[in-house]
Amino acid sequence: MARALDACGYDVRALVARSASSARRAGVRAGVKAHALSVGRLEELPPSDILFITTPDDAVAETAERLASLTREDVRGRVALHTSGALSSVALAPLAARGYGIGSMHPLAAVSEPQGGARSLRRAFYCVEGDARGVRAARRVVRDLGGRSFSVRAEDKALYHAAAVLTAGHTVALFDIAVRLLARCGLADKEARRVLLPLLGSALENLSRETPERALTGTFARGDAETVRKHLAALRDAGEADALLAYALLGGRSLRMAAHAGADAKRLHEIARLLGEAMEVKN
Repeated sequence: MARALDACGYDVRALVARSASSARRAGVRAGVKAHALSVGRLEELPPSDILFITTPDDAVAETAERLASLTREDVRGRVALHTSGALSSVALAPLAARGYGIGSMHPLAAVSEPQGGARSLRRAFYCVEGDARGVRAARRVVRDLGGRSFSVRAEDKALYHAAAVLTAGHTVALFDIAVRLLARCGLADKEARRVLLPLLGSALENLSRETPERALTGTFARGDAETVRKHLAALRDAGEADALLAYALLGGRSLRMAAHAGADAKRLHEIARLLGEAMEVKN
């Protein structure tokens, strides 16, 4: 985030981490010149228009409370934003009580390293909510980053974030299962990733053009019960219990989409029976 903000003209004045050395390393990785402070030196934070709290979710409220307890100067006009997907701006209530505008600004981007992450953050959608000042500031930052913003109700943040985790994190977990299955077929991990990535890419392209029901392809879209039977048997014989469970659970969802798309009801009913049996064996 610091790298992305710096690239579009923001003055990143300080970075805080558990230790000053960690903050310095973060500054180097982000490519920004900023004060490097340990969490024990929060009172040395220089004044700023916007304060970003980018800690793990479990530390957001604690960090807000600590910052609020150290606030002595007039903070009218300043805003505090956190980047948690699951938490609402309520987590920053202690700062609101001190006069900050508060909000949350969660990027729908998968960030694993600074350089690529900064690029992703500059074209992402952001979920924004908070009080009036917080939302105005967050939307302005998103525009400056080149992103787009939308809002959900504060009480829906956890449900919203679950959708994000299913889209990104769980897709990666499913991909890992698929790589492991190809490894059992004799492919090296690197080769398995190489051959599966274009398949995943083609599915994403379909989703960019079509509804999920119309983008669904393959065995479940065709209602091919005999192929499902073979898949389930192969997964059981391989002893891949988590793969079997994932296949059966997501297969049920695929059946509903296939039904909406007009697939043969009799074939889908037979697949549902096979999936039910697989779930019973797993349980």
